[in-house]
Amino acid sequence: MAEISHKNLKWINLINPSAGDLVALKKKYKFHKLDLEDCLQEAQRPKIDEYENYLFIVLQFPVSGRRSLRYESEQLNIFIGQNYLITIHKGNQTVVNEVFEKCKKSEKYRDNFFGDSTGYLLYELIKKLFNSIFSITDKVQLLLKNIEEDIFEATHPKDQLQDILVIKKNIITLRKIILPQRSVIAALEHKQKRFLPENLVIYFDDVVDQIEKLWNILETQKEIIETLEDTNESLISHNINYTIKTLTLFSVVMLPLTFLTGLFGMNVRLPFFDALSNIEHFWEILSIMATLIIAMLIIFKMKKWL
Repeated sequence: MAEISHKNLKWINLINPSAGDLVALKKKYKFHKLDLEDCLQEAQRPKIDEYENYLFIVLQFPVSGRRSLRYESEQLNIFIGQNYLITIHKGNQTVVNEVFEKCKKSEKYRDNFFGDSTGYLLYELIKKLFNSIFSITDKVQLLLKNIEEDIFEATHPKDQLQDILVIKKNIITLRKIILPQRSVIAALEHKQKRFLPENLVIYFDDVVDQIEKLWNILETQKEIIETLEDTNESLISHNINYTIKTLTLFSVVMLPLTFLTGLFGMNVRLPFFDALSNIEHFWEILSIMATLIIAMLIIFKMKKWL
């Protein structure tokens, strides 16, 4: 349980809490047992629970998944009172950990980040967490650009289905994170406690604006990835049709040749070939087959099948 004290304020950053850690918090700060149980669960929806002496806030933020270029949602639990802020998470909240370490090492950074109240500390932390999502949307935008260039490559268009599905999954994950938190952060503007004074309303309104911008970006990226997916499917269908057309033409050309080889391969006498030697038979049949191939190709060209 790491802790930073600055002036009269305290920030506790608790990673992977044990049952004993939560019991200690309950005894010291009189937290409700249901809130502490929520901290041990991974599937809590974003919310704010208001009590007489503190607020309990559950938020979700993206973290890097087990596979590269994929993001998952991880829960961040926050207790905020008049002179303390407690963050509880699984350990993958890199923004929280980085900010905590900077505050721990630099007094100047601590002065700027803590401000004069835990409400301002909460604002700074939430602002940085949502700002970090902008960097993820920038990466997604770059990947979308690369996929678009590959799909519309004039000479060698590529099938981008796998990359498209990965990006689509990331966009869906980000939308699932952002959507329920729009109302949660907006509700912070109206929680006028001693640790969320009235002058902080404009600050949290700025965070709400950030969330709206993120949502608009994700809406645009959702439309782009769906368009690219449709285009990619059209490209795949076109390539399959072209392959089938090529194989069909090849089969049609081979059909009369197969007939001729079967006909002249019969072990019987054939008219017009009795006076010829075996080698003469071969060249005669070969010339007939070549003539058929040329004639069929000319017909296909005239029909614009080639």
